Amino acid sequence: MSTGQGQYSIGLDKTPANFVPLTPLSFLERSASVYPGMTSTVYEGRTFTWAQTYERCKRFASFLVRNGIGRGDTVAAMLPNIPAMNELHFAVPMTGAVLNALNIRLDAASIAFMLDHGGAKILLVDPEFSAVISEALNLMKQRKPLVIDVDDAAFAGGSRIGEIEYETAVAAGDPNFAWTHPDDEWDAIALSYTSGTTGNPKGVVTHHRGAYLNAVSNILDGNLGSHPVYLWTLPMFHCNGWCFPWTIAASAGINVCLRKVDPAKIFALIVEHGVTHMCGAPIVYNTLINAPGAPSGTDRRPVVGLIAGAAPPVAVLAGAEKIGIRLTHVYGLTEVYGPASVCAEQPGWDALPADERAQLMRRQGVAYHMQEAITVLDPDTMQPVPRDGETIGEVMFRGNVVMKGYLKNETATKEAFAGGWFHTGDLGVLDQDGYVIIKDRSKDIIISGGENISSVEVEDVLYKHPAVLFAAVVAKPDPKWGEVPCAFVELKQGASANEAEIIAYCKTQLSSFKTPKAVVFGVIPKTSTGKIQKFMLRNQVSSAKAISA
Repeated sequence: MSTGQGQYSIGLDKTPANFVPLTPLSFLERSASVYPGMTSTVYEGRTFTWAQTYERCKRFASFLVRNGIGRGDTVAAMLPNIPAMNELHFAVPMTGAVLNALNIRLDAASIAFMLDHGGAKILLVDPEFSAVISEALNLMKQRKPLVIDVDDAAFAGGSRIGEIEYETAVAAGDPNFAWTHPDDEWDAIALSYTSGTTGNPKGVVTHHRGAYLNAVSNILDGNLGSHPVYLWTLPMFHCNGWCFPWTIAASAGINVCLRKVDPAKIFALIVEHGVTHMCGAPIVYNTLINAPGAPSGTDRRPVVGLIAGAAPPVAVLAGAEKIGIRLTHVYGLTEVYGPASVCAEQPGWDALPADERAQLMRRQGVAYHMQEAITVLDPDTMQPVPRDGETIGEVMFRGNVVMKGYLKNETATKEAFAGGWFHTGDLGVLDQDGYVIIKDRSKDIIISGGENISSVEVEDVLYKHPAVLFAAVVAKPDPKWGEVPCAFVELKQGASANEAEIIAYCKTQLSSFKTPKAVVFGVIPKTSTGKIQKFMLRNQVSSAKAISA
């Protein structure tokens, strides 16, 4: 009886000649070597080449090492989408350390917890966030990190609270710093905290192998090709910018940095730099579609926009094309490095009417090239649901593009990986093509009189109303039905609508039990990445699910 691979395992071992641990750092090294004079980054009048970016990263990495940073240490950053934030995605792991990119909208208590929990030894901060960082440092219970200011000439305000400024540190670094590959491609490369509303957030730990593979997947599934011009509308702190700092290095593209989402500036940068690609949540594209001065049709090549988050409304998918953006729907979570599935387009879709094509494009789809699998399983039996588009199960991932686990939280890690799959907590179905379609988060399903109502389905109808800019639907307690749909609506500038009108509109497209029984008008709370904060809306209507994250 044979074991192993027999003759194919004898004397055929891994050696430095035939095995090198995968790391996205190699992408930067290659682009700097092959395309040294090509532009890597543009921002507010500053331009860097790939050779310059590589040198800057090596310089700062050497500064980190001289200040005690080594393998397994944590370096945190509270920065907007500026060149320094992109550089940290290479400089920090060059030392064997782990990058903890902090959400710039967090409160001081949350930041203090993350700095303590992650054990940050160095913290880089933009002056805009100096006040909240100062408060967070005072709240810390562990040893405070060395603070480095990252001044930005494009921002007026804030104050310097650090011991040294970033450019000074870079200038003092060694341009010939001899960085090394990770000892193991399973080594941690980044720490990202999930946004929770109850208890402390969980620290998602990702590795060099997964970052490498997902960076390449972005090129394949986002149709980036070589030398894309990428506009940074997606926060780099969000799942490490969906791995796009490493993706753009791999494709030797151009990082067009953008401090904050500003529709007028976005349209101007697209024209000025010939932007080819961008990423964002539905709210970002919806803002662009409805912005004053949005282009109406364009002769230039459409910008490829990756869209993720909640299932994008049909109105957003169709509306984006009218302003020159062709959307590709991707799906994922922090635990899978951002997007790890894509609604892979099929031949013939372009010939379909816009609404019909949009319905196909809004599916969460199939696994990314470098992800092993995405499917919908019955969480009790761990068996696949039938491909009938109706049987609901939990969306799950498996493969190399899945986190190492949650930092210092073995229980949560085991629960997330139960049964050999990563459990997303999203509820979905499989259609006849094997494409995943999310129906809702488990906590967002509305159960009215025993009937399940998908908040996503109701929201999609609301977004079709000409006066609606943003919409969200949550469960509202009801003495007869247990709970009923309640709609929150944010109107477009200059538009008007009342509750009766909105409800009447929904009744033309939804069954009676799915129609909202109440409509609340006003600004809808959102996270810094554009996700609607439904827990706040549930609290507002005293939903029984209000305590859910």
